[in-house]
Amino acid sequence: MLNSATIKSIQDVMRKDAGVDGDAQRLGQLTWLLFLKIFDDREQEWELTVNRYRSPIPEELRWRNWATDTEGLTGDGLLEFINNKLFPTLKALSADASPRHRVIHDVFEDAYQYMKNGTLLRQVINRLNESLDFNRSEDRHVFGDLYEQILKDLQSAGNAGEYYTPRAVTQFMVDMVNPQLGEKVLDPACGTGGFLTCAIKHLRKQVKTPDDEELLQRSVLGIEKKPLPHLLCVTNMLLHGIDVPTNIRHDNTLSKPLASYVPKDRVDCIITNPPFGGMEEDGIETNFPQKFRTRETADLFLVLIFTLLKDGGRGAIVLPDGTLFGEGVKTTIKEKLLTECNLHTIVRLPNGVFSPYTGIKTNLLFFTKGEPTKEIWFYEHPYPPGAKSYNKTKPIRIEEFDLEKKWWKKRKETEQAWKIPVEQVQAAGYNLDIKNPHDTSVAHTDPDELLADYQLLMTDLQQTRDRLRDELAAALTASAKERRDS
Repeated sequence: MLNSATIKSIQDVMRKDAGVDGDAQRLGQLTWLLFLKIFDDREQEWELTVNRYRSPIPEELRWRNWATDTEGLTGDGLLEFINNKLFPTLKALSADASPRHRVIHDVFEDAYQYMKNGTLLRQVINRLNESLDFNRSEDRHVFGDLYEQILKDLQSAGNAGEYYTPRAVTQFMVDMVNPQLGEKVLDPACGTGGFLTCAIKHLRKQVKTPDDEELLQRSVLGIEKKPLPHLLCVTNMLLHGIDVPTNIRHDNTLSKPLASYVPKDRVDCIITNPPFGGMEEDGIETNFPQKFRTRETADLFLVLIFTLLKDGGRGAIVLPDGTLFGEGVKTTIKEKLLTECNLHTIVRLPNGVFSPYTGIKTNLLFFTKGEPTKEIWFYEHPYPPGAKSYNKTKPIRIEEFDLEKKWWKKRKETEQAWKIPVEQVQAAGYNLDIKNPHDTSVAHTDPDELLADYQLLMTDLQQTRDRLRDELAAALTASAKERRDS
């Protein structure tokens, strides 16, 4: 029976292995095994539906031929097979042989086999075989939910948390951008594929014919720099019916010179949560025009989105508060955003949405390329009644965004919503950190009172310094006296 207890029991087996260190490695180990199991289940389907189907995996390395026999390879023999045959062969597959060859090659190019105990590894494989048959529709549905939980576990797996965006946020952003069948949807920092899977579900509701499904298969594109989330994303695409997810590239989107993009690279929708607070490797910024050069990742992605959107294209991006009020290059980037795009909405999220990975306050920016901004609507997302923050056990829920959805098409100012003309932003040096004018929780103190409080604080601080200095001097004098007396 496939359930969360099964997945937990598999992870518990891995914890006994000396080669697997930490949640991120356990997830990496589990995911390449899941990928091969799911791929083999999908191959059983393709062998019936695809004319003269030939597997990209050599026959003896297919899951069915080495993993399904519960009494088969185990111990040192299993480790020898995986470490010295399976992995080297799959890593060496020609990416040019076929699209499916490329998927296997890209997945295993940077995958790792961490386990050192072949007996424990056999236990993990057997439990996967016992509990999961992707060709059973009920398993496919249940496993989709379980895989989502596996991805959510990334939030507590050290820095790997950066690859997971709460699904309530991804679904809301996709719903508001509203991609249509035939449009290309891109996430240039796709992580584990949260935005892309939401886009697939959104688009599949519009599929009526086999030709529509074929169009959908080509419509969703993603790029991810790190190997673990790339592997997770490709597996996620298979789970969501993308048969040959070659449009999920393992690459750094920012490593390509901005000037090299041509019209055919442009897309209709970009929905993304780029890494923020981090710095790109040396030289990446030289791919951008001089006035936009910075090593702050989120800023570079914002410039990239301007370039990759078609005129009339729609963008939605998660950005930290620092981008909204930042100066220097950030000011130049925001000026370009407001000049070339209609930044029509900023949803301000409260603390804790991305907890425990980061406590930084974040914002959802929605814009359309091809027309300048005239006014910007802000919506301050409130905590649900009785809540003071979000956490791992009480995350943000999609139902909470019903407030924004109801307001979206018939906008008016409320306690949570307000608008400002673009001239106000320009006059403030392109500062987008506009506070809610209806918020009375913070008292607006008279400047003279603030100055008096500041001076009082400085006086207290100086008195404390003087007292500490006198106490230290007295202690040193006493110590010196004791040494003389002795």
